[in-house]
Amino acid sequence: MKAVLLAGLSVASVTTFAAGPATSAVNTTKLAVTDQYVNVGILHSLSGTMAISETGPAQAERLAIEQINKQGGVLGRQIKIIQEDGSSDWPIFAEKTKKLLEKDRVAAIFGGYTSASRKAMLPILEQRNGLLYYPTFYEGLEQSKNVIYTGQEATQQVIEALNWLAKEKKAKTFYLVGSDYIWPRTTMKIARTHIEKVLKGKVVGEEYYSLGSTQFGSLTNKIKLKKPDAIIAGIVGGSNVSFYKQLKASGLDSKRQLLLTFSVTEDEVLGIGGENIAGHYSSFKYFQSLNNPNNAAFVKAFKTKYGAKAVVGDVTQAAYLGPWLWKAAVEKAKSFDVAKVTAASKGLELKNAPEGYVKVHNNQHLWSYSKIGQVQPNGQFKVVYTSPKLIAPNPFPKGY
Repeated sequence: MKAVLLAGLSVASVTTFAAGPATSAVNTTKLAVTDQYVNVGILHSLSGTMAISETGPAQAERLAIEQINKQGGVLGRQIKIIQEDGSSDWPIFAEKTKKLLEKDRVAAIFGGYTSASRKAMLPILEQRNGLLYYPTFYEGLEQSKNVIYTGQEATQQVIEALNWLAKEKKAKTFYLVGSDYIWPRTTMKIARTHIEKVLKGKVVGEEYYSLGSTQFGSLTNKIKLKKPDAIIAGIVGGSNVSFYKQLKASGLDSKRQLLLTFSVTEDEVLGIGGENIAGHYSSFKYFQSLNNPNNAAFVKAFKTKYGAKAVVGDVTQAAYLGPWLWKAAVEKAKSFDVAKVTAASKGLELKNAPEGYVKVHNNQHLWSYSKIGQVQPNGQFKVVYTSPKLIAPNPFPKGY
């Protein structure tokens, strides 16, 4: 397996061009590749309810590409970015994906966030043989030859966290709440199955709210009535601000109610306010507070580019990995052709990623550690649990 070192955080500040192989040898599928440049797309919601979550990942992808270009690019070619706004609207994601692949003929797309956006993009990627690097934790139950999944799937995030709640917090009753689309509903289905069949616990309530919802008074009343040992939350986007503020105002702060979320990273806490969510828990593979030299260098570079108040969340870090994994696969394959790049991706390792060591599984997901962090008043997370070993991705878990 090929190991890849992310040396981008210490590169020189001068853009360089290196001689690369002939375009005819590295581009046989009519992609937008010249002797000097290669086009890629970045597709995230920079407007609408999901902008609170997707701005950071788009910034991280731009940072990685800037660092790669300063190192000399990919196969001697500078990367040109074509950025599109999915506008928190799934049909727009489909429309923009088609535009990037057909008109712009990009060699890869970095983006998507919600599973609804990914599902809208997927048929077009497969029909037109595009390549997507998808950075978000998601429900699993998918494996496409046209997608590299750099976030966690449910067995790495959900099951590990539920086991921790049952063992460490003695939770036996659970209230499930999420936004109303495929990721929360499928994730909570997996959670319910694990709670009931494996943990022998009980789900005492389950609620879903449309994206952009701001009214959660009825929900807080139901939770008070049911008195669950733990709330499992999968609210996404801007709705998080209203949800956690109203939860606290109702008296259900962390001193009175245990809550673990699968969807609140540092990016969302910035909007929610650390004081409104402090003490609650999140389950991810990365937190900005991770104490290792690679992460320190990454966070420093991110803040240098985007401002001292910028924060880095789980999806932002996973998005940063995408361009580096693509560069490594292209150079291993000695080609920009999608089929050759995905074949070369299997077994690739990043030994100094900000989250730590990761490796691409044959199913095009990443091995990763699972972590649980507790929100601090300053908006950062204190890591309270790390899985004892890397968890192999299993997007189709038996029995779920």
